[in-house]
Amino acid sequence: MTLTKTLLASAATLGLMAGVAAAEPALIFDLGGKFDKSFNEAAYAGAERWKAETGGTYKELEMQSEAQREQALRRLAETGVNPIVMTGFAFGEVLNKIAGDYPDTKFVIIDTVVEQPNVQSNVFNEGEGSYLAGIMAANASKTGTVGFIGGMDVPLIHKFECGFRQGFLAAKPDGKVLVNYTGTTPAAWNDPVKGGELAKAQKSQGADVIYAAAGGTGIGVLQAAADEGILSIGVDSNQNHLHPGKVLTSVVKRVDNAVYDAFKAGEAVEPGVKVWDVKSDGVVVAMDDNNKPLVTPEMTAVVEDARTKIASGEIVVHDYMTDNTCPVD
Repeated sequence: MTLTKTLLASAATLGLMAGVAAAEPALIFDLGGKFDKSFNEAAYAGAERWKAETGGTYKELEMQSEAQREQALRRLAETGVNPIVMTGFAFGEVLNKIAGDYPDTKFVIIDTVVEQPNVQSNVFNEGEGSYLAGIMAANASKTGTVGFIGGMDVPLIHKFECGFRQGFLAAKPDGKVLVNYTGTTPAAWNDPVKGGELAKAQKSQGADVIYAAAGGTGIGVLQAAADEGILSIGVDSNQNHLHPGKVLTSVVKRVDNAVYDAFKAGEAVEPGVKVWDVKSDGVVVAMDDNNKPLVTPEMTAVVEDARTKIASGEIVVHDYMTDNTCPVD
């Protein structure tokens, strides 16, 4: 089946043909699918919360390949859904190209900035949440060595890595952080087997806490860490429940809130840049019954102190996206 026929079939299946109410929003998930237990699933949770609260309906589309991005966006825009929300920086180039062709459609992108008059860009200070996770890792580690496993080797994920290393080394200056990435193509987000292999390799080098910022690949990291008897740190969604008592915390990006807010605003969504950070609770470290046994009162106190100082500006976490270096290199 050709790409065009595939998209037409998808559109028919999703009810995206003529007659869709203009105010009905749409959500496009990035590669990895909406049930990736991470980034996409957080977006899905936000859409479902809006649906439950309002009784409204929305359209959704799961990407199957890089080649679909432009045609998927165009097809949705041409059917009148508004706004169109998309997850992931990989939509940035395509959205910048086509946004001007649909001036009456509002687009909302998560994880990158697209400067167009009908686009709202949502970006997160992931480094701040990762800094807090680094402090927790330093307090939990018995070996003094921890690990970071990123998905696709891009500046956005280096932002997670840099913040994590900053926080860890602030709490344990003589510690060591092992770093690996799973690839340089979008396939790096969906390779849990490789994630597990990297986790085992880091454990063999002494790591006893491993932070995974790798989408679906991270599921393999968390599983391997649990199997190997060491701790892990989840990302994007709260992943503490995947291995209760084995996941130290999760750096949660409130992608759900970004999607919920966009759907709630509807066609009135405001263009421009929205920043979600620790101060606004847009990035948090998850605390719940699943990781409660792992988090001591002392750890809670030091994390809260750092959170307060980040929010006030007393602690400045480096933004790798604006300066592609890390002060702890």
